[in-house]
Amino acid sequence: MFVARNAFKVSRTFVKTSLRSQSRTLVTLKDHKYTAQALAQGAGRNGEVTSNGLDLKLALPKEMGGTGQGQNPEQLFAMGYSACLLGAIQAVAKNLGKSDMAKNAKVHASVHIGEPEGMPGFGIAVDMKVEGIDEELLKAGHEFCPYSRLMKNGGVVNVSLA
Repeated sequence: MFVARNAFKVSRTFVKTSLRSQSRTLVTLKDHKYTAQALAQGAGRNGEVTSNGLDLKLALPKEMGGTGQGQNPEQLFAMGYSACLLGAIQAVAKNLGKSDMAKNAKVHASVHIGEPEGMPGFGIAVDMKVEGIDEELLKAGHEFCPYSRLMKNGGVVNVSLA
């Protein structure tokens, strides 16, 4: 079992009343409400991906030496995260009496890929900017969003041979 972790630097925060550091809580699921499935094949980042009738040709971005003539995993992640965070904001807005505010919200996602500090390979970092809402609604939506929880706390990733 591998654990998905975000590529942000994690600093330990010490509680003043205790010498113990706060720990991250790994997100685990009690049940599955929905399962999305996808198939990647071909030349990896220059191959193809499909998911329930959505078929995309992938291409490395020009910034990474590719043609840029297709989508890439970072774009797909940015799209998924921005839609998920917007949905979470709109879901919690009702309880906060801010439904009208949430209707006009816009979420901008930037997913960066690069070399992580202290380990080989690549890592990602994410910047989310939300317009049209206040800080209270942003915080509540971020805490409710599954993508945000995954990035903050990590999640279970099972990798096996098919």
